[in-house]
Amino acid sequence: MTTTSVQPVRRNAAGEVVLSFEDLKVDFVGASRTVHAVKGLSLQVHAGEVVALVGESGSGKSVTSMSAMGLLPATAEVTGSVKVTGTEVVGLAQNKMRALRATELAMVFQEPMTALNPVLTVERQMTEALETHNLAYGQEAIDRAVKLLQLVGIPDAKKRIRQYPHQFSGGQRQRIVIAMALTCDPKVIIADEPTTALDVTVQAEILDLLRRLKDEVGVGILLITHNMGVVADLADRVSVMFMGELVEQGTVDQILGAPKHPYTQKLLAAVPRLTDVALISEADASEVAEIECQAQAEAARRDLVLSVKDVAIEYKVRGGVFRAAEGISFDVLKRRTTALVGESGSGKSTVAKAALGLLPTASGEIRVDGKDLTKLRGKAARAERRKIGVVFQDPAASLDPRFPIGDCIMEPLEVHKIGDKASRRKRAAELIDAVKLPGDTINRYPHELSGGQKQRVGIARALALDPALLVADEPTSALDVSVQAVVLDMLKELQEQYGFACLFVSHDLAVVDHLADDVVVMKKGHVVEQGPADRVLHFPVEDYTKELLAAAPVPDPEAQRTRREARHQL
Repeated sequence: MTTTSVQPVRRNAAGEVVLSFEDLKVDFVGASRTVHAVKGLSLQVHAGEVVALVGESGSGKSVTSMSAMGLLPATAEVTGSVKVTGTEVVGLAQNKMRALRATELAMVFQEPMTALNPVLTVERQMTEALETHNLAYGQEAIDRAVKLLQLVGIPDAKKRIRQYPHQFSGGQRQRIVIAMALTCDPKVIIADEPTTALDVTVQAEILDLLRRLKDEVGVGILLITHNMGVVADLADRVSVMFMGELVEQGTVDQILGAPKHPYTQKLLAAVPRLTDVALISEADASEVAEIECQAQAEAARRDLVLSVKDVAIEYKVRGGVFRAAEGISFDVLKRRTTALVGESGSGKSTVAKAALGLLPTASGEIRVDGKDLTKLRGKAARAERRKIGVVFQDPAASLDPRFPIGDCIMEPLEVHKIGDKASRRKRAAELIDAVKLPGDTINRYPHELSGGQKQRVGIARALALDPALLVADEPTSALDVSVQAVVLDMLKELQEQYGFACLFVSHDLAVVDHLADDVVVMKKGHVVEQGPADRVLHFPVEDYTKELLAAAPVPDPEAQRTRREARHQL
């Protein structure tokens, strides 16, 4: 692979312009109206530079990137100029556009499993691009693919290249997608939310990889994200989009340190921030002890809702049994939120599913309001499950698109045969009001709502049966920062209003710091540390907890550089 010597940090005019937009306008023409998605956007990306394009959903970020890739639908009317390494792509013939993709311009998508073909080996998918563009064939193509996998940090690449996507972890799949983007030595990569679905430690590794590629290989990167911590960690310059327009541009220090536009200020104010972490050896021991004592006193005054004691969970696999979790013990109290945190594969969601009664346990007790769910069957188990509500990660997938919102919220009441149609509808209206949605939402369909509104509906449905326990599995990971902040504040208010206990599963430690009262840290199916959030997140004892906290990016470039160095030392 040809490498380009670049400076560690590039500024504006340094290096070749590899991607440029000049007065780009994109309109979607419909039967009844025209939507102006992008309104006169102009920006440049240089070789060896990362430009972050940030903004909320609907601001026009992804439409901008798709215009560069030539992937907009036929209903889009594009004017202005988009140049990739000097070649104008607006109006470019499809055969010439196909030749440009991968060789000059490549894209890393948000969800690696949708970007990879599940029925083809990684070898076939990586060599396909080389063969399509007449760059390499046979063993030469395979050797090149192996070198790329080694470059992005896939262990034992010669052997693993013959495996299928499902045989890799989420972080490894994202590395494979990045390797595929590099197969034809592109000069510019568009990375569309490349770390959203990843836990903090894998996210940090992917960001290190992208940083190395831009510094050592010299690719220009257009980074599309709503994660300001990622922007602080990786970007050289930042462009802020709002309703199809660029409202502010500047260096990462200027935009994150001293934003001028009110929208940028609002966006940054909504970002949950992980406060400074002190090493336990340097912490005031009396302060830590006081935090623990206060938490114990608080626990004594509150009702115990969920008690998990020495739980083990097993999966039957070919050739035996895989133990996904073992010796898990923690409590969740009324009006308090307990967060389960850890890397992908640590067992967080497995434990949450067991608490919902969706997975059998090999041993141990899971008690809700004093009754052991693991020993209940039939009607008795169903009656206890009425006390548990659940909010899923993907709001769109958890709502039936055929039913109006009112029916979605009333469904739990109908399943458990509670009330008549009039009383159920009244309860749905009350819950819609409680989650701060307009009253007419009850008659609308899921596709008519935004992502944040759908998640509010999911929360309303979870509260329909007035549960004692709410299980929330990554409920804000797919949301914009401002919408996320609103949903988190709303969860706090609802908890005060309805008094439920909350088991919150998340890999975003800043969100956990904002919401949780207690934290349980998991690693490879075991609890490694637990206690009050103030103690665990600010005075961690275990090395693994320190590594997790060090890997969480913060929206401050200078602080993030310091944290990155500390993480590398760990």
